[in-house]
This record gives sequence, C-alpha cells and structure tokens, in this order.
Amino acid sequence: MRGTTRTIAVAGVSAFAMLTAACSGSSTETTSTTSGSGSNSSSSSEAPAAAGGEIVVHGCTPENPLIASNTSETCGGNILDTITAKLVHYNSETAEPEMDIAEDIKTDDNQNFTVTLKDYKFSDGTPVTSKSFVDAWNYAAYGPNGQGGSYFFGPIEGFADLQCTGTDEKTACEGEGAPKAKELTGLKVVDDKTFTIKTTEKVSNLPVRLGYTAFAPQPDAFFKDPEAFGKAPIGAGPFKFESWTEGQSIVVVKNADYSGANAGKLDKITFKIYQDTDAAYNDLLAGQIDVLDAIPVSALIDDKYKTDLGERNAQRETGVIQYIGMNPKADPSLAKPEIRKAISMAIDRDTINKAIFNNTRVPATGWVSPVVDGYQKDVCGEACVYDAAKAKAALDAAGGYSGKLTLTYNGDGDHKAWTEATCNSIKDALGIDCTATPTVDFKTFLTGLGKGEIKGLFRMGWQMDYPSIENFLAPIYTAGADSNYFNYNNPEFEKLLKEAAGADGLDAANAKYQEAEKVIAADMPTIPMYYGKATMGYSEKIGTFAITPFGVPDFSAITVK
Repeated sequence: MRGTTRTIAVAGVSAFAMLTAACSGSSTETTSTTSGSGSNSSSSSEAPAAAGGEIVVHGCTPENPLIASNTSETCGGNILDTITAKLVHYNSETAEPEMDIAEDIKTDDNQNFTVTLKDYKFSDGTPVTSKSFVDAWNYAAYGPNGQGGSYFFGPIEGFADLQCTGTDEKTACEGEGAPKAKELTGLKVVDDKTFTIKTTEKVSNLPVRLGYTAFAPQPDAFFKDPEAFGKAPIGAGPFKFESWTEGQSIVVVKNADYSGANAGKLDKITFKIYQDTDAAYNDLLAGQIDVLDAIPVSALIDDKYKTDLGERNAQRETGVIQYIGMNPKADPSLAKPEIRKAISMAIDRDTINKAIFNNTRVPATGWVSPVVDGYQKDVCGEACVYDAAKAKAALDAAGGYSGKLTLTYNGDGDHKAWTEATCNSIKDALGIDCTATPTVDFKTFLTGLGKGEIKGLFRMGWQMDYPSIENFLAPIYTAGADSNYFNYNNPEFEKLLKEAAGADGLDAANAKYQEAEKVIAADMPTIPMYYGKATMGYSEKIGTFAITPFGVPDFSAITVK
C-alpha cells in the first residue's frame, strides 16, 4: 500500500541483481524535499537530535483488524509498516528494494525462486523461520479466510485451487464450491532458513513485490486466533504493538529485539485518530501532536501553513495517484466509456489545483505515477484535458446523462472542498446536477464500495505497494482484485499483464505494461485526477523528519530534539 522524480528502475530481470547488491538494508534520510521545477532536493536537519523520546502523529481508523494480509489501506498500513519486517525493505529515500529478512532471493528463470533468511525474531521472542512465511502466505491465499490481500499471491503455483468457486455469496466456499486444496503447491519449506517459490508463469518483478505488507511473516500465535491477533498484532519490525483504543489511538513502542538494519530511533509513537484533518492541524499548531501527514486544504491557501509552521514543513513527489471511480454494475448510467470520458473532460484540474490545493498537486495525464520506471506521459489524451465545449459535445454524442450525479468521499479525509469544486466543474460544463456527498469515515466508505452500495462517482487514491508500473495496474484493474471497486474486467488488459510478467528484461516488460495502460485509457474505468505530492508538517519537538517515496513519514528516521 505506498522517488526521485522518474528514475526508479526496479522491475524486470534486473530486480534480482539489485536486491542481492543491496543486502546492507541501510537507507539515507531526507528531512525535507521540495519540488518546484519537478526535481527533488534534500537537506539534513540542522537541529540536534537524539535517540529515544516519543511523538504523537495524525492517524485514522483502520478498515480491518491489523492483519498484514487483510490490510490494503493506509490507516492500517501505516501501523503495520512500523511493526512488520518483510523479505525486502524499500529504501526510504529512493524506494529501491533492499534485502531485509531475506539474505538473498535467487532465480535463474524468473519462475523458480530460492529464498534464504537471516536470523530475525518476532517481538514475542519467537524466531522468524521459513515456515513463518509459508504458513502466512498459505493462510492469505486460502479463499475461505477472506483476506483482502489474497490477490497478491495469485502468481504462485496452486493459487487457483485455494479459491472458492461457488456462486452464492453465503455458501461460496461450501460443497462443490469449496477449494480443492489448502496449501500452495508453489511454496516449499527446505529448512528453517530456506524456502522456495514457484510461480505458475514467469514473474519478472516478483522479488520487488515481496516488500509489500501482505507478504509479511506471521508467528505461531497468529494461527491460534487470527481475530484476536488482529487487535494485538505481533511483527518482526523496528517497533512493536502496545495498545489500540478504538476511535482514539493506536500505540507502538520501540522493539528492543529488532534484528534488522532499519531500527527506529523513537521509543514510542502514538497514532491519534482524527475524523477531521483541520482539527489535527490545529492540534499541531497547539503542540498537541507532532506529525501531520497531510496539510489540510484550508492551510494550503496562500501558503498559510508556511506562515504557521515556518521551516517545520516538508514536501516531495510520491508514488501516489488520486482518481475518481465508478461502478457501472451499481450505477448503469455510467456504463459507457464515452460518458466517463465526457465527465473527465468537464473537470478543470488546473483551476481546482490552483484554487483549492495552491498548486501542491500535479494534474494527472494517465494512470501510473511519474516516480516509477515505465511511466508514460499523456496516455489519457484529451480525456484528461479540460474543455467544456468538447465535454458537452461528447456527452450529447454518447446519449446524454439524466438524473442526479453524486461524488462520494470519506468524511474523515480532507476531500470536501475539492470534491465540491469538481462537482461544480462538471455541473458548469455538462449541466449535470452533481453533489459531493460524504460518508462518516474511510472504513464506512470502503465497506460501501466493497458491497457495491455506492452509486455515481467516488474519490479514490492509490499509494504504491511496491515501486513498479505493474503495481498501478494489476492490483487495481484485474478482475476480482481487492481494490477493483469498478467491476472492471477486460481480457485484453489481463493478457497484456501476463505477457509483461513473463517478458525478458525490464524494457520488454514495461512496454507490455504500457500497452495495458492504453487499454485502461480506452475503457476509462476511472478518471485520473492528481499525482501525489506529499505536504506535511511537524512540531518544534521534532529533530529529524523524513518523507518516503510512498508518501508517508519515515517513522524509523524521525527523531526528537
């Protein structure tokens, strides 16, 4: 779930060589990253800092209990990233994959992989073994367990046999619909420190993917009671879980037994849960919290946050994209791609960016972030260029749109101003009655999307899970993928993804992924809005502050004065 501007080459055959070369796991720290002309600059904090201390940061309500294979959103993902370690760690400055728990990941054919582990322990003192990974991955992939991250294990041999095939939702996993197997044939434990992975077809960037949260190992305690475990998770990361007070806070503390090279410097982090970003910003100004990971729209206007915070702010371009989705199955009025393209053309992204975001966003021209290798400019074409006259003509040619249109957003995020401005732009250009409508919080929002209950348009965002063009396509638009809230299903798109995964070399793989993105452009299942540029603030208490390429604070690098 999470750069320099456009130079992260991480997918393809070169991934293995890069991983084995970066086994130290160390990373550089960035205290501030500014983006004016499109390039990033970094500088070290001049404030003296020391290890230890505690901070309070802006948090939000996780959608699900904190289980790595069932967390696909940032509210829970930010917590899990502090307490878990995976085979691979993404460098906090460049996003390049580096060895973490893995000593190495070897392959001669991009289909058979041998993983060797370092000595690591979970925070409960038990060792991380090959079985910790194999058992966790089998659990995640097994259909009846209903894990949202199950999709990520799809390339491993035997995945299809672990899926439920019944058509009735209540009995999908029973009788003839029950899975044929409980374990992936492509996973084998060799010994405590070695296991093998076999994929159904070649997967050129598999090693790059293995740093994503869903691939975290689980201790034996998890399998005894997964539900209880999700409320008090155990990981092998630089911090360990301490407490969760529903609706108020989640607390993690330094893991004194952490085995890796990315140890946290703080003693304690409290994620204070907010329903309103402005309230969090006011608390930051009052010294009640120490880190705010998103400056509210109200403080972006005229650079108010710079006046309020002085030098205590940071910004960088990130592997994030904001877009607008729709589910034609829930709302057939949006079934035609031509209607969706007309709506996209009716959105004045530049004016909204200037008036609402004070130019702290980058209007999107496609579906893939510019920070990953394989990005192609202007793939969306004129459909992402504001033109009220062309938009109206396109809508009329498509048969028009009747009735009211809603643009739903989660009320605990700072989305009211820009969604209302977007609706006004659509209304002015197309004459459609468009209303921005909030849900209570992100959890409620995602639940409604998952059940297909939200009609009309809805705001969405994607923070890359791993730095690859593939990650902006497959997990979002593959049929049945956990984040495919759009009921999108195009066999040609999926054919191109398979060809890309099996391609010989990075350039060949990226070319196929780029073709797949063009299929998305033709179908327009979502409307690209903005590429990510994270703008954050911090308190006078903070000594060193960093933003990762994934658009989140680098919690392992933060220090207090």
